Amino acid sequence: MEQSEVVLRAIGILTHSAERIRTAGQDLDAGSGLGEGQIGSLLAEVFPSFQVAGDATPLEAAHSVTEAALPAIMQLIGAFSFVFAELADVHDAGRTDISSADLLRELALRMSRPDPAA
Repeated sequence: MEQSEVVLRAIGILTHSAERIRTAGQDLDAGSGLGEGQIGSLLAEVFPSFQVAGDATPLEAAHSVTEAALPAIMQLIGAFSFVFAELADVHDAGRTDISSADLLRELALRMSRPDPAA
């Protein structure tokens, strides 16, 4: 999965979660399970399938899992970190002309372009 796709999915998860929290009001229990389906789907798509040899020691098995999962973990951390940094920059600049929802929408449009740097 390309990094821009992972960022788009992270934006979708954050947008969905923010909307659910907004509509749930202050009832924290009503917000439980936010985006679980979306998160599970993203994890299933990002994390690779792998096998551990049946005769592997626990340490060898741990190394195999780490080696297989680390790129996906880094990709997810990178995506959510990017979106967080963009939101934080707008917040820290004191901008009131754009809401977090609008910024997430703008980021999604930017990441959807064939050349995200454009």
